[in-house]
Amino acid sequence: MSRKPVLLTSGDPSGIGPEIAVKACLAGEDFVWLGDPRHLPQGAAWCEVADLADLGPRGVVRVLRHDFAASALPGQPDPANATGVIDVIARAVALVMAGEAAAVCTAPIHKKALKDGAGFAFPGHTEFLAQLAGVDHVVMMLACPELRVVPATIHIALSEVPKALTPALLEQTIRITHAGLIRDFGIAAPRLAVAGLNPHAGEGGAMGREEVEWMAPLVARLASEGIAIRGPLSADTMFHAAARKTYDAAICAYHDQALIPIKTVDFAGGVNVTLGLPFVRTSPDHGTAYDIAGRGVADATSLVAALRMARDMAARR
Repeated sequence: MSRKPVLLTSGDPSGIGPEIAVKACLAGEDFVWLGDPRHLPQGAAWCEVADLADLGPRGVVRVLRHDFAASALPGQPDPANATGVIDVIARAVALVMAGEAAAVCTAPIHKKALKDGAGFAFPGHTEFLAQLAGVDHVVMMLACPELRVVPATIHIALSEVPKALTPALLEQTIRITHAGLIRDFGIAAPRLAVAGLNPHAGEGGAMGREEVEWMAPLVARLASEGIAIRGPLSADTMFHAAARKTYDAAICAYHDQALIPIKTVDFAGGVNVTLGLPFVRTSPDHGTAYDIAGRGVADATSLVAALRMARDMAARR
C-alpha cells in the first residue's frame, strides 16, 4: 500500500547532511531525499524515484533528483551550490503543500554560505519557511523526550531582545505553541511555563521592569482564558528534572535561554520543530559541522529523531 513519505532536504552538500541521511537510511528510517545524488557519500546505495509513494528497497536511499551546479567537497562550501540548497527547500515545501508528501525534514544549512553565494536574505530556515508558506508568524520549538523549549525571539543579537520581545510577540508565541502542542503532539490540555527576561524574573522590579509591567499581566490574562500557564518564572530554576515535570513546554525570552538547557539535556537527540506552518516541518538540532564533514563520524541521532517526530506529527494532523 502506498503512503506519503517524509521529504528530507539535502541541506548544505558540503556539510554532514548527506552522510547522516545515509546513516538514517541504514538505521531503517523511511524517507525520500531531495538533492543531487553526486553529493551522497561515495559508495552509498541509492535509487532515483519519480513517484514519491514508491517505497523502494530497504537500506537504499530513495532520491528525488535535484541537480546542483557543482559537486561538493566536504567542509568546503561552494557558492555555486547556494542556489541549489535554497531551491531544494522551496521545492520540498511546494510538494508537501500540494499533498504529495507527509512532512518536510530539513538537513542543516549554513546561512553565511547561502548569503555569500545567493544573497539569502533570511536569518535561517524558520523565517524562509514562513515566507514560502505565506504565514506571518511561526514558532521555533526545540524538542526531546525530556524537554520542549520555545524562544520567543530567535536569531537576533542579545542587545536587541528587550525591544523585540513585545507583549504582542509573546502572546502570539504562546498561542501558537499552545495550539501546536494540541494539534501536533496530541496534548489535550498543554501546560506552559514562561521564563522571565531578566535575572530572577526581574526580582519584583529590582532587576528589570518587563516582568512586573507587562509579562505577569499577560500571563494572568491568558490563564483567565483557561490556558494552563505560569510565569514569568526565574529561568535559572526552570530546567532541573523536577521542574521539567511541571510543564509541557517552556516559553523563553531569547535564543540561548531556550537552547542551552535542551542541548545540555539531550545534545544528540534534540529536534527543531516549526509550529504555525500549514505543514509539518522538523530538522535535526545541529549545524553543518564542516569540521567533521566527510570523515564518516557524524552522529545521525538527531536526524533520526527528527524524521520520526515528523512522521508522528503528520499522523496526528
